[in-house]
Amino acid sequence: MTDIYLDHNATTPVAPAVLDAMLPFLRAEFGNPSSGYALGRRAKEAVETARAQVAALIGARPETVIFTSGGTEASNLAIRGSVLRRGGRQSIVTSTVEHPATEEPCKRLAREGHALRRIRVEPDGRLAIAEAVEAISTGANLVTLIHAQNEIGVLQPVTEIARQAHRHGAIVHVDAAQSIGKIPIDVEAMDIDLLSIAGHKLYAPKGIGALYVRNGIELEPVLVGAGQESGRRPGTENVPYIVGLGEACRLAASRLPQAETRIRPLTDDLLARLQRAVPGVARVGHPTERLPNTLNVLFPDVSGREVLAACPAVSASTGSACHADREEASPVLRALGIPEHEALGAVRLSLGFDTTAADIAEAASALSDAWQNVRQIVRRRGAYTGAS
Repeated sequence: MTDIYLDHNATTPVAPAVLDAMLPFLRAEFGNPSSGYALGRRAKEAVETARAQVAALIGARPETVIFTSGGTEASNLAIRGSVLRRGGRQSIVTSTVEHPATEEPCKRLAREGHALRRIRVEPDGRLAIAEAVEAISTGANLVTLIHAQNEIGVLQPVTEIARQAHRHGAIVHVDAAQSIGKIPIDVEAMDIDLLSIAGHKLYAPKGIGALYVRNGIELEPVLVGAGQESGRRPGTENVPYIVGLGEACRLAASRLPQAETRIRPLTDDLLARLQRAVPGVARVGHPTERLPNTLNVLFPDVSGREVLAACPAVSASTGSACHADREEASPVLRALGIPEHEALGAVRLSLGFDTTAADIAEAASALSDAWQNVRQIVRRRGAYTGAS
């Protein structure tokens, strides 16, 4: 049985075209973009070409794109940079299902005295709109939301929230690490001020990302040094990886239609096969407002971690945390109101552009067989308690 990689939300392989675009800048074209001679000018031109490619994917102007070391740095710069630039005590609105790259800088700002309000999500994973509007209308300065939740793939109504936020003078940051390259994004149409991008989620290397900053939005730099990236992100540019991110964005734009026409049907087929083979298996999150490639399912009466351990042919993930004496369910699933014992059965399966119909059939069979085997073990040792 071949290995089937269904963890593309964790990271993606570097696309061959991306690697090919990078290689010259790891070899002969090694210039510093700040150098004035030909080698440096060519590096600078490559960086600006990549900037335009990233901007094109999100409907932005090239000068609004800042290169960073990844999505985490981009979100830190957006959140902390916007709050500190405004000065004084700021009020921040976020959700209960954010990625740590958003949650942790928000928590730090709260410790420093800024007001922080987390909006709950409904059982389908979507933000409680009325609660969000009420929080924004009572004095929010920054609204920071994940676009597509990384564990369950549910899409948040960021456009509706952004319009409400702007009516009350708030800035809007969106973490698009999971959504970019999978669904269309237009920062102008969606009324977004700041948007985080992580290269390794869309077939670029790890260690490169970008932040979109709407013209007119001021940020306090998180790092200080020289004046690269319009003074917002100092440090000599990582030219090969920037070139790789640009090529990945160009490639993503050309492949976006496939996400709906090929990837979503494969995801639906995977769910249908699991439902036929595993009585009681349940999909987590909204049935339609979701990424085309992401499926989070709850295997009944077992631990998802144990299912994957019994299914080495499939590379996937759970959101649970394993401690010395117990296993804890994902905080995201608990935020949806899923009971602990059910949430422990979660497995996230995320497809990529290289996933085939044969992969889906084989994965569904392997996962259902693993569930049967684990369930038999659980029954022999007594009722499932969540202990690992």
